[in-house]
Amino acid sequence: MAELEKYINWTFSEKCAIPSDINDRLVPGEEAVEAFKTIRDVAIFTNKRLIVRDVQGLRGKKIEIYSLPYSSINMWSTENAGTFDINAEVELWTRAGNIKIGLGKDIDIRKFDDLIASILL
Repeated sequence: MAELEKYINWTFSEKCAIPSDINDRLVPGEEAVEAFKTIRDVAIFTNKRLIVRDVQGLRGKKIEIYSLPYSSINMWSTENAGTFDINAEVELWTRAGNIKIGLGKDIDIRKFDDLIASILL
């Protein structure tokens, strides 16, 4: 298994509709809860894990899918945007390393924090 770098960084720009093709990736009993646009694709929160589709290459034919089971998240923190910092930030501490998520100005950090809490706790 490849080692995860110390940090993975994603930016969620805005809330979006849950893509219909995600149902092909879900296991029995798993349901999509919320979706957010990333730079080129979508991050989907389900009731069991976070799925991020990372489209790569100029033509977008190469796609890497990250699947983070909530059971591997040990802790999280949220930081709202400040005067000079335009993005709010979320950091997830996992068994594999840390994941930083930047949130666009249209995403309410407190509602996002509530989403994580409702799923993890």
